[in-house]
This record gives sequence, structure tokens and C-alpha cells, in this order.
Amino acid sequence: MFKLNYHNTRFIISAPSINYLPDDRYNIQVAFIGRSNSGKSSLLNRLTHQKHLARTSKTPGCTKLINLFEIVQNKYLVDLPGYGYAKVFRKNQKQWQYTLIEYIKINKNLKGLLLLLDINCILNDFDKFIIQLANQQNISLLVLLTKADKLNFSTRKMRLDIMNKNLSNFNTVDIEVEIVSSIKNIGIENVYQKLNIWFKG
Repeated sequence: MFKLNYHNTRFIISAPSINYLPDDRYNIQVAFIGRSNSGKSSLLNRLTHQKHLARTSKTPGCTKLINLFEIVQNKYLVDLPGYGYAKVFRKNQKQWQYTLIEYIKINKNLKGLLLLLDINCILNDFDKFIIQLANQQNISLLVLLTKADKLNFSTRKMRLDIMNKNLSNFNTVDIEVEIVSSIKNIGIENVYQKLNIWFKG
């Protein structure tokens, strides 16, 4: 079975747009996308067993650039700018949203998207737009309901059922949902399995 060692992942570059990323048709990228408080950086650090690989902060909205991390040659994890944080200037929100859309639309190396959502939140308009865009571009999507450690088992299952029901309204065939927690290690092995499938190519 194909397995990557994510522990040796290293930071490569912070880029303001896709134009600054490596232009190599043979590389494979898997991107973390989500709202500013969804826990993208925490999950990336948990998956790589590195506490400070991706910057984390108590203040949402710290990821303003496309951050590229190399697992092994030509295989990358990508931390995309968070979106939807109300205290960020509207001009900056629009710019980050444009960066996200451009990255998904024109990136031929993007193999899969990890869409992170706080397990207590419901889908907003931009979440739905990202799901539809991924479907249009034929990009595999894994929805991760984060911060699951804050809820008991039965509540987690209820949230999972609600999300699956909401996602059934989308005209897409390649979308899955997992419950995760970076703190309690919930669902992490399932995320590894999905990453390995994507990176195998």
C-alpha cells in the first residue's frame, strides 16, 4: 500500500498568487481550504508532527498567502488563505477570495481539496461556492468537520448526518465527509489514507 512519510514535510514558499508557485506539470498538490477559524494550520501541524510548521494564532485570518510545503519531491501540501473573517477589511476578503478561486480554477496540479469547517458551523455561501467550483473542475473534495473534541459522540454523529444531508443537494459524485480533531487525534488516520490515495496519482 502506498504511504508517504509526512513527518519530513518542509516549508518551501509563501506566494501571493498561483503565478509564484513551481511550474512543473509533474508535481501533485493537495490544498487545505476553509474559513479563518477552521483550524487549517493546526491540522497541517498535526499531520506532519511538527508544532510550528504552519503558523497558528489565536487571531483568525493569519494565513494571507498561499503557503507551499513539500512532503517529498513533487508532492506538496498547500495552506490557502482563510476566508470569511468579519474583522478583515472587505477589500482584503475579496482579494483572498479571488486568490482562492484563481488557484482552484487554473491549477492543473491540484489533485484534491480538504475543506475544513468548524463542526458547529453550517455551510455559508462561499463554502457552497467552493464545493461547486471543485465539482466543476473535477477536483476531489474531502470535507473535514474540525474541533470534534468539543462535542460528545452522539452530537458529532448528528452533525455528520446533517452535513451529509446538506451535501447530498450538490450535483457531485466525488465528495466525502470526515470528523476530525487535531487535539484528540480523531479522524487523523482517515485523512492520511485519503492523502495517500491522492498523492499516489
